[in-house]
Amino acid sequence: MQKRKLGTQGLEVSALGLGCMGMSWAYGPTDEAESLNVLQRALTLGINFWDTAEVYGPFKNEELLGKALKKNSRDKVIVATKFGFIWNEKNEINGTDSSPAHIRKSIEGSLKRLGTDYIDLYYQHRLDPKTPIEETMQALAELVKVGKIRYIGLSEVGPSTIRRAHAVHPVSVLQSEYSLWDRGIEEKILPTLRELGIGFVPFSPIGRGFLTGKIANLNDLEKDDFRQNLARFQGENFEHNIKLVKMVKSIGEKYNVTPVQVALAWLLHQGNDIVPIPGTKHVHYLEENVKSVDVKLPQAAWDEIQQLISTFEIKGVRYPESVMKFVDKSE
Repeated sequence: MQKRKLGTQGLEVSALGLGCMGMSWAYGPTDEAESLNVLQRALTLGINFWDTAEVYGPFKNEELLGKALKKNSRDKVIVATKFGFIWNEKNEINGTDSSPAHIRKSIEGSLKRLGTDYIDLYYQHRLDPKTPIEETMQALAELVKVGKIRYIGLSEVGPSTIRRAHAVHPVSVLQSEYSLWDRGIEEKILPTLRELGIGFVPFSPIGRGFLTGKIANLNDLEKDDFRQNLARFQGENFEHNIKLVKMVKSIGEKYNVTPVQVALAWLLHQGNDIVPIPGTKHVHYLEENVKSVDVKLPQAAWDEIQQLISTFEIKGVRYPESVMKFVDKSE
């Protein structure tokens, strides 16, 4: 598979990554054996960039990846994980903590669960308003110095926070939501990243599965699937938003590609500094995703897609307020 560079510190990964959260958390029933098959098949297909976090489970997803890493040479996989959330005894997210002491505790837990002595890319999962970003970055810089992490990432933060963090130690990657149905990073965040030489990793690049066209209504989702609580999947919002999927599908049919492949190819087309991380729990969806890397559409198709997304307004906020409160909105 093609490779792409993220940031200017030397991080190079497969052009498409693998979001692993759903293998353990948030998207209904899980199957460890099938997830391990997905991880192994991903490597076979050239996808070496795996994304996890301590909060996924919590802990279960890192443990799953640790099992997969035992079966492969460590240097074959670029592992990205995240710290920063705290949770209560019921495993419910209960705030953020990016203090140096908490970072030192978190990294040791992640290293143990993953069965490794270093993390390739270590993200602050969400900004901690109680801890200045400068203190957080200094703690991460110390981990880079001693070799426990190789590159530093941030997630869901605004331009001001990015600049302050980058002034302390180079940030290699920002992760945030970006797709055909959520383009909020384009106006201010993406230009900031490119000015500073920071790579970008879009999560939910196929709209949490919505852009697959395989979700006809909420009854297609398990009762414990967190998408049941997302406004974009609800009632009139769903009926409106599904029109976008149908139009994307129509464009894809002209060129014999699926809506998923259109969505991922569009992201890849936005710049060589972008590496999407679609998630899946099934090998056949993984194989569908991989084909997006080789999709070549004529300029007329890209123009048609751009016209579509510039005139179609998605209805519904992307997260409930209880989750949106963790998103940094600094200018």
